[in-house]
Amino acid sequence: MSEASSLVGLSTEFLKVSSPEPHIALVEILRKPVNAFSEECWTALAQVFNKISLQPTVRVVVLASALPRLFSAGIDLSALGGLGDAFSNEPARRALQLREQILSFQSCITAIERCPYPVIVAAHGIAFGLSIDIMAACDVRYAASNTVFSIKEVDVGLAADIGTLARLPKISGNHSLLHELAYTARDFSAAEAEKLGFVSRVVQGSRDEVLSAALQTARTIAGKSPIAVLGSKHLLLHARDHSVQENLDYTATWNSAMLQTADMKELVKSTKTKTKPQFAPLGKLPSKL
Repeated sequence: MSEASSLVGLSTEFLKVSSPEPHIALVEILRKPVNAFSEECWTALAQVFNKISLQPTVRVVVLASALPRLFSAGIDLSALGGLGDAFSNEPARRALQLREQILSFQSCITAIERCPYPVIVAAHGIAFGLSIDIMAACDVRYAASNTVFSIKEVDVGLAADIGTLARLPKISGNHSLLHELAYTARDFSAAEAEKLGFVSRVVQGSRDEVLSAALQTARTIAGKSPIAVLGSKHLLLHARDHSVQENLDYTATWNSAMLQTADMKELVKSTKTKTKPQFAPLGKLPSKL
């Protein structure tokens, strides 16, 4: 089975998976009319990313919306309507059961971060609520100039609990603006998202333009050593959650193995011969690096 057909086979009712170019997986959200996430949809998102993580020919993933008008309106409010209704009426037991449900939801979105390959997200139009959680779990975030964001959770009576408040303080270089946006739930533009440090590039236009830019970056990444790129993602995430010295020690251990890769010899050879390097597939990866 070819790479393209094997990835297409991962598509679900609400997620379209394809391979527009070698080593690139494109995941498009498709739940009309506004890509609002139900439990079935966010569970499928986790399953798709877990399966992509096991694809040895993939080197980079692009996440986008298949709808021309918007990225996502966030969570389907009907999914919140009956939250906890089936649980115990005793407060302590109810809290334990609700906690388990929240942890499961968090894990579904964190599947994007757990993916060993870099994930580039391309947002356009509306990107509200859960959109921020999803984007924060990605490695590279691009936004079309027409994107409108909102950390919407306080407007439905809760603190964002699926990743926004955990990841954005580590992403943002402007904590004052971050706090303002989280407390007010006001809309903010792609330009403000760039000011916040949430997105690294604002692309003039809408879906087609931002997706094209994301695919161009994906193309560049896909041409690099897959061992080097996978290691870079792994070590960057480790650095985020550990001290400098802890990361240096861990990196020394990691690279004591990874510096033995054949990719380095291939790069030297291609430089001498002025040819494009040909890297071997990564092979079957462990479920956790």
